[in-house]
Amino acid sequence: MVDRKCELVVALDVDSFNKAKKLVDLLKDEVRLFKVGSQLFTASGPAIVDYIMSCGRQVFLDLKFHDIPNTVANAVASVVGLSAGSKVDGGSIFMLTVHIIGGEEMLRRAVDAGRKEADRLDLVRPFIVGITVLTSQDKVININQIVLDRATIAKKCGLDGIVASVNETGFIRQNMGEDFIIVTPGIRPCSVAADDQKRVATPREAVVAGSNFIVVGRPIVKADDPVVVARNIIKEMASG
Repeated sequence: MVDRKCELVVALDVDSFNKAKKLVDLLKDEVRLFKVGSQLFTASGPAIVDYIMSCGRQVFLDLKFHDIPNTVANAVASVVGLSAGSKVDGGSIFMLTVHIIGGEEMLRRAVDAGRKEADRLDLVRPFIVGITVLTSQDKVININQIVLDRATIAKKCGLDGIVASVNETGFIRQNMGEDFIIVTPGIRPCSVAADDQKRVATPREAVVAGSNFIVVGRPIVKADDPVVVARNIIKEMASG
C-alpha cells in the first residue's frame, strides 16, 4: 500500500494549461503529487498530465468516473495508458477517482480494467479511490454511517480507499484499518476562508485523524506566494 506518513496533494484548480504549468514549475521541488480535476482536464486534456509526469512528478486524476460499467472500465484503462508515455522516472498517474454510488459492478469492472491494462503495459496500477460524500455538502444525520457503508462497498469491490472529509476520517480509520487509503479534501489552514466547502479542517487535524493524503487547492493556488503556503502546510502536517 502507501506510506502511513500523510502527504500533501496540490489541487491545480485553474482553467488553463499555462496557469497549471506555472504552478507545477513553482511547486515541483516542494510536492510530489498534483491533482488534475474536471476543470483543468477539460481545458487542457492529457497535455497537463504529460507535463506533470515530464517533471518527474505524479498525478492524482480526479475525474470522478460514474457511468455504466463498460464506459467506466474503458475510461480507467485509458487513464492507466497515460502513464505509458512518461519517459521520466517517477512520472506517472498515481491515483484516480470513481463514484462509489455507481454500484458494485461498476467498481469491480474499474478495478479489473485498471489491473489488466497495467499488466499489459507492464506498469504499476494507479490507486483507485472512491468518492463517498462531497465535502461541499452540508453535514447530515448519520454521515459517519453513510461514509462507512460506502467505504465498505469500496473495499469489498477491490478499491484501494476512499475520499472523505476529516470529520469522518477518524471513524473510517478505526473501522477500515491501516491498510486503506483515506484522501481528505476540504483542507484549509487556520487563516484561510472555507469558501464553498462545508466540512473543512486544518492540515494538522487531518493528519491526527488518520488521513494518508490531504488535498489543498485554492489556499495555495490563489496565494501571493504558493511556495511559502505549501511549505507552511507541510510544516503544519509534520506537527501532527
